[in-house]
Amino acid sequence: MRPMSYGQGGPQQPQWDPWKPNSQQPWNSGDDGQTPDWAALAEASEARNRRRRMLFIGGGALATLAVGAAVALAVTSADDPVTGGDPSPLPPTASIPGESATAPSFAPTSAPPPLNPKDFVSDKKKDTAPLGPDILFPGSQLTVGSTVYKKGPTADTTTCAAAARGTLPKALTAGGCTRLMRVTYTQGGIAVTVGVAVFDTEAQALKARRASSPKTGMVQPLSGKGVKPFCDGAVCRSTTNSYGRYAYFTLTGFTSGKNVTTKDTKAFSSGNDLALFAFNQIKRRGEAQASAAVANG
Repeated sequence: MRPMSYGQGGPQQPQWDPWKPNSQQPWNSGDDGQTPDWAALAEASEARNRRRRMLFIGGGALATLAVGAAVALAVTSADDPVTGGDPSPLPPTASIPGESATAPSFAPTSAPPPLNPKDFVSDKKKDTAPLGPDILFPGSQLTVGSTVYKKGPTADTTTCAAAARGTLPKALTAGGCTRLMRVTYTQGGIAVTVGVAVFDTEAQALKARRASSPKTGMVQPLSGKGVKPFCDGAVCRSTTNSYGRYAYFTLTGFTSGKNVTTKDTKAFSSGNDLALFAFNQIKRRGEAQASAAVANG
C-alpha cells in the first residue's frame, strides 16, 4: 500500500504564526542545508514590541482616567456639604494670622477696688437707705430650717435707755445711741425679743457693746399683740453683739414664766436663730447699698 502523499517535496510544513498558540517556527536542522529566516524573525520581534507599547500606553491612559475620576469625585464630595447647605467660605488668607502673628497687647489698667458692704453700715453718712423695724424684720413670720417663728409686736424709739434694762441703758446713752428698734418672735412657748440699736459710727457701737455684758444688761422684753409677758422676774437668756454702726441684742424666755436653764436647748437655739437673723439683715443692708452704688457709677 502506497503511503499518502503530502505533495511535492515531502510532508508540507505548517505555516508559522507568531501570534497563534503552539505554532512552530520554520526551523530546520542543518541536514537540509537551509538557514533560519532572520528577516522574518526580526519583523515578528518588532511586531511584539509594538504590541507591548500599545498595551502600556492604553493601560496608562486608563489609569490616568481612573485617577482623574477619583480626584474629581473627591473634589465634588469636598464641595458638597453633608448638611445640604452652602459651605461656609474660608476667610481670605491675608486675614488668617500666621505662625509669626502675636497676640495684641493692651495697656495695663488698674480696676477700682470693690466696694466693701460693711463700709455702708459703719457710718451714717453712707448708710442712707430707709430704716425701720418692719424693714429690718419684714413679713409676719420667719422660717429657719424646719422651725417657724411667728412675728409679734414691734417697737421703735429714739430714747434708747427706755427700752433696755440693767447696765445696758447707761452703755447705750454713753455710746450715743440714736434709735432702738425691737421685735418679738414666738415659737411654741418660747418668746424672743430682738433689739437693734443704731449709732452714728462703728466705734460708738463697739463702745456700747463692750460697756454692758449680757449678764448685767439686756434689752427690754416686748409683749403684746398676742404675746404674753415674759422675763418678768424669771431667768432669761441674753446675747449682745454688733456689726458696723449697729449693736443687736436678744432676750429669750418662756411665756409660762419658768426659768431658762442650760438644759433648755430649744430656748438657746431660738435665741441663736434670731441673733443670726438680725446680723444677716444688717449685712444685707450693706450689700444692697454697695450694689446700688456700683450700679449708679
